Amino acid sequence: MGNGTTLQHVDVLIVGAGLSGIGMACHLTRECPTKSYAILEARQDLGGTWDLFKYPGIRTDSDMHTFGYDFKPWKSNISIVEADLIKNYIQEAADEHDVTRHITFGRRVVDASWDSATSTWTVTIRPEVDGQVVDSSVDGAVGEPTTMTCNWLQMCSGYYSYSEPHRPDFPGEERFGGEIVHPQSWPDHLQTAEQLDGKKIVVIGSGATAVTLIPALAKKGAHVTMLQRTPSWIFPAPAKNPIAAGLRAVLPEKVAYGAIRRMNTWRTELAYKQTRTKPEKIEAMINKMVAKKLDGSKEMDPHFTPPYKPWDQRLCLAPDGDIFTAIKEGRADVVTDHIETFDETGIVLRSGERIDADVIVTATGLSMLALGGVTPVVDGERIDIAETFTYKGFMYSGVPNLGTTFGYINASWTLRADLIARYICRLLNKMDADGTTRALPVADPGMPQRPYVDDFSAGYMQRRVHTFPKQSDRDPWTASQSYAHDKKVLLAADADLADGVMEFSSPVREPATA
Repeated sequence: MGNGTTLQHVDVLIVGAGLSGIGMACHLTRECPTKSYAILEARQDLGGTWDLFKYPGIRTDSDMHTFGYDFKPWKSNISIVEADLIKNYIQEAADEHDVTRHITFGRRVVDASWDSATSTWTVTIRPEVDGQVVDSSVDGAVGEPTTMTCNWLQMCSGYYSYSEPHRPDFPGEERFGGEIVHPQSWPDHLQTAEQLDGKKIVVIGSGATAVTLIPALAKKGAHVTMLQRTPSWIFPAPAKNPIAAGLRAVLPEKVAYGAIRRMNTWRTELAYKQTRTKPEKIEAMINKMVAKKLDGSKEMDPHFTPPYKPWDQRLCLAPDGDIFTAIKEGRADVVTDHIETFDETGIVLRSGERIDADVIVTATGLSMLALGGVTPVVDGERIDIAETFTYKGFMYSGVPNLGTTFGYINASWTLRADLIARYICRLLNKMDADGTTRALPVADPGMPQRPYVDDFSAGYMQRRVHTFPKQSDRDPWTASQSYAHDKKVLLAADADLADGVMEFSSPVREPATA
């Protein structure tokens, strides 16, 4: 199998060595120590998102006291941090739980087939280097697909395509004489202050990536213009948590971390609920904070007054209001308009105005991808995931022993990743105790159907949510966006895994014929 495990069969196979995959492995080590497992990762290093993206300033837009694992304290008062620190944190967790030796890099899972007679998944694995299939004709290369079997398959490959970001075509872009860059494939020659100083850069988009990129590029000496059709809600939050500093000064590290995590989770969920019930209150609060940061340097309307409620689309985070500081100091600007065409030296707007550019950044979003692009086959039948119901947000009706890690839209991804991992560990331990080998969610096909994520109008979600499973109007067939609800449903002492929906069984083999 290459640089990691040489096993051909494991109890649990984890696909993806990012935040979710490493977390799943750590939970297995802690809660299911007798289970064998392996991790397959298509890239050449762990970290997932935090290894993929290389654009200046790439960071989390959630606080690390909730974005971190529940078992590993974040040991800093700074809670909004860049990718290198997040990747280091993931690597530390892997090292502390002896996970790294279980990872095989450069291996992509392309097919998965379930056999009820043996209660096993057989996965087909393709060697890759930097997203490219290994050419088996090259001397010494091992490019032929291989297979591996497991009893439980856990997909931790994220929710978007690493190779095909959302990239619309713009009129006239072939005429542009400068460079066009997408943040998902950021080049090495646009990294340092020496490389960026004095460049005129236009960032198309107003989402989390644009809000992160603009102050980072401006800090390195570029003059940056954010070109947006529609503004986003941008929340200027402190990068350093003063309450965390106080608690860490007087409490043991683990106790302080747990307290900060609970407090931040509660505050985030409360704020989200208010955006659903009293959106005008949250709008007024954010507008007041933004206006104070801008200090009259830019008009609020139309540049910072979205036509939708906060959390109808993802709320963008600006640590210490860095993007507003860059605008106030004249190192960045924001233009709200539509693109008419690119030309040789920049962008012509529908209003007739134009923006000169040396570099145009298309921060136009992600392309969602269910199950990492794998179509599962169950006893010879290909399963269209979009035709299934989600079970508790992490399994699929009619598909046994297959889990997916999908975090929250409105809170830190890892909060839900931890809950899912711990629930699966409970499920595996129950199956061992009962002597069963198959866990199959069975749905009533007549249930009402809702999108996997609803009440969320972000473009990246609307473009591809139809390819994800459906949810219904009742538990356990919902994909909750509430940590408090999920914690109760998944981890409460009285949460019954045998809920009348999950069918537990063992394979029934036909007797051999003479």
